[in-house]
Amino acid sequence: MEHLVNNNVKNIEISGIRKFFNMVSDYEDVISLSIGQPDFTTPEHVKQAAKQAIDSNYTTYTHNAGILKLRQAISASAAQKYNLQYDPNDEVIVTVGASQGIDITLRTLLSPGDEVLLPGPVYPGYEPLIRLAGGTPVHVDTTNNGFKMTAELIQEALSDRTKCIILPYPSNPTGVTLTEAELKDIAALVAGKDIIVLADEIYSELVYEQEHVSIASFPEIRDQVIVVNGVSKSHAMTGWRIGYLLGPALLMKHILKVHQYNVSCATSISQYGALEAIGNGADDPVAMREEYRKRRNYVMKRMDEMGIDYVQPGGAFYIFPKLVKAKLSSFDLGIELVREAGLALVPGDAFSDYGEGYMRLSYAYDMETLEKGMDRLASYMGR
Repeated sequence: MEHLVNNNVKNIEISGIRKFFNMVSDYEDVISLSIGQPDFTTPEHVKQAAKQAIDSNYTTYTHNAGILKLRQAISASAAQKYNLQYDPNDEVIVTVGASQGIDITLRTLLSPGDEVLLPGPVYPGYEPLIRLAGGTPVHVDTTNNGFKMTAELIQEALSDRTKCIILPYPSNPTGVTLTEAELKDIAALVAGKDIIVLADEIYSELVYEQEHVSIASFPEIRDQVIVVNGVSKSHAMTGWRIGYLLGPALLMKHILKVHQYNVSCATSISQYGALEAIGNGADDPVAMREEYRKRRNYVMKRMDEMGIDYVQPGGAFYIFPKLVKAKLSSFDLGIELVREAGLALVPGDAFSDYGEGYMRLSYAYDMETLEKGMDRLASYMGR
């Protein structure tokens, strides 16, 4: 009966991250620095707000776009933190995590043959969604540009079929982010063209040496941008599945239709938790960010001592070192690290062909785990 399956579905694969994780999960005594989720717990006041929502019987469908108070809190937070102005009535949609927000945006925008530019290497969750929506992913090689997809590289990749550009910064897997000047150049390049920028800013609260700047803050391109964000990374709420979209009303009214028929609405209890997180927990990410900064600095110090090449991460909680062993692909090197060193990192080729020769290390782990993991890497590198 497999011949009845949609070809777009048959032609996509399980995430390389998950595939690798499943392969090595049965090995014993392995230090894993592979998973990209906060190791902190959800703030207590957020959990209490969700419990109160249950006790208050806030357990029914909400407005398709999300409860108005949450949309108002999102709008206010975006204005205060990132100088973004969005009307909570028709320019904010609460989604089932950032991933669902990306999915419904691409399904709303893309028609068969449309091209979507995205950096390579890049998080593997975008390409399958592009293909399922009938579009064609076009990876832009950033490996010789500090992993940054800048205006110059975008200009070279543009075609008359380019419909969308995905800007996922701070980046998974590299941790790299773009400067205000670099974003301004992209805005100037794209403004006025029939192109939508999908700005995945889910790591916007986890930026270290500079303030996060959203490309939507540039007036000349504001109405060509859909911003994706959420509380998964900022408030350690990955399992709550609350993301949100910010965008111009003319586009959002169509995205809302796809969202409505896809999920009706995000989970009501999770929405009330997110309301507490965004409305009263604006400073919750600060302590987490500072801890991630310490961990990042420790990992960089250890890699410097080992002579490993990397680009300094400016945000998120990943580093993407260049790890090469003769005649071994990144995937095979990942397997060897597990077998011989008891260390699990994600092979770089999980993040497109441009990730070959690299490995992703997540420092969303406590210091004791990081120390053990780096000791094992040092032992392996010293052989």
